[in-house]
Amino acid sequence: MPAHSPGQDRLRVSEIFYSLQGESRTVGWPTVFIRLTGCPLRCTYCDTEYAFQGGEWMSFDEILAQTAVFHSHYVTVTGGEPLAQKNCLPLLQRLCDAGYMVSLETSGALDIAAVDARVTIVMDLKTPSSTEKAKNRYQNIGELKPSDQVKFVLGTRADYDWARAKLAEYDLAQRCEVLFSPVQGELSATELANWILADRLPVRMQIQLHKLLWGDEKGR
Repeated sequence: MPAHSPGQDRLRVSEIFYSLQGESRTVGWPTVFIRLTGCPLRCTYCDTEYAFQGGEWMSFDEILAQTAVFHSHYVTVTGGEPLAQKNCLPLLQRLCDAGYMVSLETSGALDIAAVDARVTIVMDLKTPSSTEKAKNRYQNIGELKPSDQVKFVLGTRADYDWARAKLAEYDLAQRCEVLFSPVQGELSATELANWILADRLPVRMQIQLHKLLWGDEKGR
């Protein structure tokens, strides 16, 4: 990727790659991932610390051209925290205008109000064991569309109980789809499944497909 100075139509990009979507509603679909550099959070379970810094400046046209090489219908903009770069918003619009089915993976710590309505937002609510619970921006919940998703990444029983309480407090299942996911190596997927069934929670459990297939690799 050629280096550029920052500008009105540029973003710092950690990587662009093609793989199967590992989670969310489009799990299993071949997808182009545009990973932007930078994140204001430091979650204990983060598996993309390499995206906190570095990357290279790319123009929107360069990003769109590299995305088009893969001939994929699905594009996910992720990070880091993609909304930490203000030019993420016009990039999302450009991708939608190009006809892609676009999803945005965001931590929930930054304002989502200005995200293009055509984008499917997959928004975390950070659980206690992440150590970043205080950064949850609960005003975002009121901005969610029925096509969006809220994700809880759970590492402990205390995380599960906290997430169950938030599910009820904000009536999340009536707003959009809710995802519960175990931290790999920290919480048994079977145990989480049993808790969900015992409590009859209206949530979708998910296991990260890409980690089952390729471990810590991204699937390339």
